[in-house]
Amino acid sequence: MTTRRSLMAGAAALAIAAVGATGAMAQEVTLKLHQFLPAQANVPRLILDVWADKVEAESGDRIKIERFPAMQLGGTPPELIDQAIDGVADIVWAVNGFTPGRFPHTEVFELPFMTSDARAASYAYWTMFKEHMETTDFADLKILGTWVHGPGMLHTKSPVASPEDLQGLKIRGGSRMVNQLLERVGAEPIGLPVTAIPEALSKGVIDGTTIPWEVTTALKVSELVGNHTEFDGPAIYNLTFVLAMNKDRYDALPDDLKAVMDANSGLEFSVMAGGIMEDADGPARQIAVDNGNTIVTVSEADAAKWEEMARPVYDAWIADVANKGIDGAALIEQARALMSEYQANN
Repeated sequence: MTTRRSLMAGAAALAIAAVGATGAMAQEVTLKLHQFLPAQANVPRLILDVWADKVEAESGDRIKIERFPAMQLGGTPPELIDQAIDGVADIVWAVNGFTPGRFPHTEVFELPFMTSDARAASYAYWTMFKEHMETTDFADLKILGTWVHGPGMLHTKSPVASPEDLQGLKIRGGSRMVNQLLERVGAEPIGLPVTAIPEALSKGVIDGTTIPWEVTTALKVSELVGNHTEFDGPAIYNLTFVLAMNKDRYDALPDDLKAVMDANSGLEFSVMAGGIMEDADGPARQIAVDNGNTIVTVSEADAAKWEEMARPVYDAWIADVANKGIDGAALIEQARALMSEYQANN
């Protein structure tokens, strides 16, 4: 009887230990994802929510990602990166240009007339992130994805077909580089978060804005302006994004959950995210067409004048990053080569 009881006690102890081990292995993690757009906008709806759902499913629901759109955790869009570093949020989707000059390597993709294909640019961006940015610009973060939106363009109350048409207009600029170009053509760049565009347009604070087509749906821009200017060939501007995670939170994950995060991060995810944003341009453009708005398409030949006016912006940027020990001309050459490489192979 004593032996039987001892065996039963031993078995029970082993069972408890097994349950404890299983519990440790099945660690559950809740992560807060913070971003600045409303939940119904294209990026949260088509990219971030899809990504988060996939991470949750592949973790066997051991990872739970709580989504906080429209800055619900407080702060302003330019503070998102620091929120991820400080642990206010575990993951953020942020625009690098919200803090001009902080991430100098990424600005190569924000130069005027630099990008024309979001997938190609996102491919080049991730590739160059791994080489130039992971241990420099973003050393304090775990970067999960890097991408750009589709071609940036102008949305204005009066038609814009040439640089002269921007003279004296107040235009919300999307990056410090496009702001420099706006200044060169005689416009007045206005710094505003993207979410402030509708009110600024309706109150006459600005005469137009630079954003890609896809975000016009969430902001109702096609209802607030009657004119849109797009470019054949390279776009007048672009913005770079990161999906960034608090480094300590990532490092604290058990190895199998790190593997889930890794499988849903990186080059393939970045190219997909950029492509989804660009693919959303078409339906948004159709809304403007259906509204009867005027769409001016600047030909590549006519864009040459714009590009010539943008040349000093390149020169100024190359000189600026040189002061930080960065060869800007080499970055431009590498970015163009990688974008061409992607387009040649896809």
